[in-house]
Amino acid sequence: MLKITGLMKSYSSFAVLKGLNMSISKGDIYGFLGPNGCGKTTTMNIICNILPKDEGAIDFEGDNIKIGYLPESPALFGYMNGFEYLNFIGACCDYEGSIKERTAEVLHLTGMYGNARRYLKGYSRGMIQRIGIAAALYANPDLLILDEPTSALDPEGRAEVIEIISGLAASGSTIILCTHILNDVERVANKVGILRNGVIAVEGNLFDVKKMFGSGTAVTVRSQDAAATTGVLQELDVVDHVEAEYYGDITAYAKDGINEAELFYKIVTTLAGKQIVPEGVWFRRLSLEQIYLGINSGKLLPCSQQEGGIWQ
Repeated sequence: MLKITGLMKSYSSFAVLKGLNMSISKGDIYGFLGPNGCGKTTTMNIICNILPKDEGAIDFEGDNIKIGYLPESPALFGYMNGFEYLNFIGACCDYEGSIKERTAEVLHLTGMYGNARRYLKGYSRGMIQRIGIAAALYANPDLLILDEPTSALDPEGRAEVIEIISGLAASGSTIILCTHILNDVERVANKVGILRNGVIAVEGNLFDVKKMFGSGTAVTVRSQDAAATTGVLQELDVVDHVEAEYYGDITAYAKDGINEAELFYKIVTTLAGKQIVPEGVWFRRLSLEQIYLGINSGKLLPCSQQEGGIWQ
């Protein structure tokens, strides 16, 4: 769908993008992450041809690619109502079908049909985001770019917008989702790219990225009888070592050659045989937030670069 190679952009003497590479396939929900001022919006504006690039290549798969773009703070015409605004968008993008029918369709899709006769100046922030998404979707884009679609929303409004994005993902849409709310990315994205110092520091399938920064094959057990559980885990022939954590959590790390399924099965069956009923058992993974913060602090390295642990 989209491949970016060696993208560079400077403002006067300040280099924002320093050779950015990223790849997005059709159907991807791509979580585009990075701190404020790192160049995310610049990248999206270049993709949309709003800004010129200095160097690099942006290659789309196919001809006449249509892009829908929701900026972080969409500017709407407050004197229009929802119907009028979206009909205007349809005219601006030379929509080939029935503008009236398409307007009704995107209003229903974003849950805004019932509020479409209200003036935009009276809309809440969540309603503005919904109308902005409807406008970005209007021309059936091949690529949808959403810049902070849930910023400044209350929990209910955020949940509503994420529900819309989830629905689009299920329908096979290709989306670039730029947000600081990493839980939202984990809920809907299948691929992430983390921007740091003008380049993509890490990119890949979300599950693979978590494995990339994993601290070995490990399973965590939460137990009210932490001492007994720790003793049992330490005796298992598949366990290399055990670490006790807060709240009665005990993490068992596998010996070389033991995969997650083997470790998990051996722990659960052995605990059951000892009549120890844990409160929870789960695979140990760093969260996306931990990975993001670690990369941007420069303290987190992929497993292939680690010497004596994840955190340096």
